[in-house]
Amino acid sequence: MSHDALISELALANRLLVNEDVLDTFGHVSCRHPDRPDRYFLAAALAPVTVGPADILEFDLDGALLTPSDRPLYSERVIHSEIYRARPDVAAIVHHHAPAVLPFCVSGQRLVPVTQTGAAMGPNVPFWDSADDFGDTNLLLTRPEEGQSLARALGPDWVVLMKRHGATVVGRSLREMVFRAIHSTSNARTQMQAMLMGGVDALTPGEIALAGGDLKPSPVNRTWNHALRRLHLLESGITG
Repeated sequence: MSHDALISELALANRLLVNEDVLDTFGHVSCRHPDRPDRYFLAAALAPVTVGPADILEFDLDGALLTPSDRPLYSERVIHSEIYRARPDVAAIVHHHAPAVLPFCVSGQRLVPVTQTGAAMGPNVPFWDSADDFGDTNLLLTRPEEGQSLARALGPDWVVLMKRHGATVVGRSLREMVFRAIHSTSNARTQMQAMLMGGVDALTPGEIALAGGDLKPSPVNRTWNHALRRLHLLESGITG
């Protein structure tokens, strides 16, 4: 994918994930530079629903701005910088506070795959608690050591829950990350509903490996195209 096409898709991913109830006012999405793995793209500090291609900026793995700009920047870009540094296989990241996921972050209840598409979370969704390493904070990750701590907690996994805060989801491509963010959020919603009914019958390790271990382009692109169409209908004012 060309540089310009990737930037356009990153801008779309911001708005698309808002429309899918993953992102709110304060979440953020990034993708790694296609030719420079030591750089990544992230929007200026805007509400994601407003992000367009002209709002995308370039950063290095220290979170330093490389695009000439005086626009405000996300304070939590160390989340992106340090995960890209620690995980060469990761090409896209979203940090979000989806309402369906937040109860798991607050309660400490484990988020587990309970649906076929939820298997894309993988067999383990770790917890990270900023208080373990840093005591009381304002819950924002603004220092490199905080991003490094989160990256260690994520380890080789795809989703990490952040106690009392939100979640961070990664992927080997932008569209794969979007697939995983949408379906892990949907899985959380389904799991919570099942818990209210009295119990959760999670996928077996074998089912998780078979259903989510190797995401194919077809379901990834189908999810992207479905969500993109929903976004286009909304943005064009068509509701029915």
